[in-house]
Amino acid sequence: MSKIEKAKGSGSLKGFKHSKPGLWLSIGTSAFGAISVVKDVRKAREESDTLKLVNALVGAAALVTGTALLVRELRQLGSDDVLLG
Repeated sequence: MSKIEKAKGSGSLKGFKHSKPGLWLSIGTSAFGAISVVKDVRKAREESDTLKLVNALVGAAALVTGTALLVRELRQLGSDDVLLG
């Protein structure tokens, strides 16, 4: 049974998370998160608050690694497609 059939049978959006549109939506959400991180970095620099700056940089690192994982999953999803070769 394919992921799509499982998602249709359960009546929920579980299969959407691992679909191409779901992965693109997650990447887009990460892009909006990056805007927040940039604002946090600017605010921390203005206030000269080292702890807030470190927090913002750790958040940025989490966004970068999360996005890299999503891109990798998107590529693997594409490579599993028989029609793409």
